[in-house]
Amino acid sequence: MRIYGVLLIIMLLSPNLHAESQQDSVSGTSTQTANAAAVNPQFHITEVDEAWRKNLPRDAGAATQAYLDRLPADVIARSNAYFEGDYWLQLWNFLLGLLISIILLSGKRSARVRDWAQRVGRKAFFRDAIFGAFYAISSWVIALPLLVYQGYFREHAYGMATQTLAAWFNEQVIGLIISILVMAIAAGVLYAVIRRAGTRWWLWGTGAAVVFILLEFLVSPIWIDPLFNTYKPLSDGPVKAAVLSMAKADGVPVNNVYWYDASRQTTKVSANVSGIFGSAAVRLNDNLLNHASLPEIRAVMGHELGHYVMHHVYVSILEFGLLVMVGFMFAQWAMEKSLKRLSARFDLQGVSDVATLPLLAAIFSIFMFFSTPIANTLIRIQEIEADRFGFNLAREPHGAAEAYLKLTEYRKPDPGPIEEFVFFDHPSTRFRIHAAMQWREAMGTP
Repeated sequence: MRIYGVLLIIMLLSPNLHAESQQDSVSGTSTQTANAAAVNPQFHITEVDEAWRKNLPRDAGAATQAYLDRLPADVIARSNAYFEGDYWLQLWNFLLGLLISIILLSGKRSARVRDWAQRVGRKAFFRDAIFGAFYAISSWVIALPLLVYQGYFREHAYGMATQTLAAWFNEQVIGLIISILVMAIAAGVLYAVIRRAGTRWWLWGTGAAVVFILLEFLVSPIWIDPLFNTYKPLSDGPVKAAVLSMAKADGVPVNNVYWYDASRQTTKVSANVSGIFGSAAVRLNDNLLNHASLPEIRAVMGHELGHYVMHHVYVSILEFGLLVMVGFMFAQWAMEKSLKRLSARFDLQGVSDVATLPLLAAIFSIFMFFSTPIANTLIRIQEIEADRFGFNLAREPHGAAEAYLKLTEYRKPDPGPIEEFVFFDHPSTRFRIHAAMQWREAMGTP
């Protein structure tokens, strides 16, 4: 399931993270796409035949270890280095967000931009919208060096990126334009809510955030995603027939399956089933289509259909809406305390002053940074539920295990329990394969 929609309000307050949000892949032999998917030469799995699978031990633990033993030592070392590097990048992005707030507040820069926006926009909403656009642009510019390293050079160093720098940068500019528009509207709405609701702005602000999240789920598949990839109907064949059969078996309202050209950007495999309010769209990337067997694709799509059938979109909106509400409550308390000391120094005129947006972003990001284990756990629980649903729908435990091995390209396969709790928003490879092998053992399948 694509999760970045439920984190929209977080990205609004940390716009330097926007580009990275689109890179998270969910999961996942066909040659139906127009272009061959890129292959990461640094990633390889020891091949086996059907006899190997049939001869696997019945014990789930032993079978899991047999699967993991197919990962060469160099692949595991590279995967660990890549994923553990993300731990540090989370810290650097957090600290960079605080630095952005300090830069914008110091020298009364934020107050001067507010005064300029007042002269240009005149009305409060337009003033705040102009300030929001300025905040998005300035944050992006300050964060650009880290963004280039994190999103381009690092991905290429690990063999997972396929774009040229020019093509990659063009997409970042598109993302920036979207962020400017969204941040302008969000700032205008948020500070209008704060002015009207007073000290209870945290409650009404949460409602506004939920509305933004819903709008993102509605708008993104139709207008945003096509700006980055081309979506086309999948040709008739075994993959399309299998996916539609599983979808119809569980009442998912789809009549077609779409593929998109992710290989022009990455080697990662991915798929999703998006849609709310009775709509649904099933989409697979070409990396999955070109480099996964039919059982793997069935397993992956069983998982994705599980998210839709179990209404995980609505659950996520509720869960993250509550998390945002607590974050806003914390922000209201911290803003009032901070402004008593900082108002005169930075020329800030109370919580309802849009010039406080950098301060609000800093406080909210502190809350979200330390809430990372909670957010990751909420997502991870849904992924476990979708895995179990997929086992029962697709009935492909080996296909699931093979797909999970592929995720080792960018996800550490065997973390410690505390590490998995804090840093993993999806279950680890060992956990997921063991669950598949437990299902195999319980069902008595080969």
